[in-house]
Amino acid sequence: MIDFFVITAVQRWIAGDKHDKVAHLTFRDLLTAFAAAVEANDGEGLALLFTEDGTYEDGFFGAHTGRPAIAAMLQRFHDTGRDYFWEFLDPVSDGSIGYARFRFSYASRLPESAGRLVFFESISCFQFRDGLIAHYREAFDRGLALVQLDFPAERIKRVLQRAAAAQNGVPDAPRHLDRFSAG
Repeated sequence: MIDFFVITAVQRWIAGDKHDKVAHLTFRDLLTAFAAAVEANDGEGLALLFTEDGTYEDGFFGAHTGRPAIAAMLQRFHDTGRDYFWEFLDPVSDGSIGYARFRFSYASRLPESAGRLVFFESISCFQFRDGLIAHYREAFDRGLALVQLDFPAERIKRVLQRAAAAQNGVPDAPRHLDRFSAG
């Protein structure tokens, strides 16, 4: 019975005026609305889950800040893939930060891998401000997705090298990496 009410509340949010209702969603409801917006290519609906200056940090498409950029990124998702299915599992949140495992699948629209199916599991991190997403990021094995697209090894290597450089370029990375050059 609880699931029925959760789905109904989210369906009302998806169909109705999203502006007044977003900050009142529970974390579980927000995850359902997030996945539904991605699956339906509802860029406005996805963007309204974020603060005006919110950032969606995607594992393939990079960081997009601001609602218009987030909506445009979602369109890019749908330009390069179809039939998205996003399933969040084991959500936990204290109201300021939330985590959830997820399963994600789609069929590619990329010319070199059209129709290829991609499935991977991951974890999401949501940072909230005033009940909205201020920052979203995910951690997943890009290599698993790229090999399912049948990308050539050199292309996969370039993508993963860029990801490693970005990861190793964050402010906290030297604390971990510089200790090896000390001696």
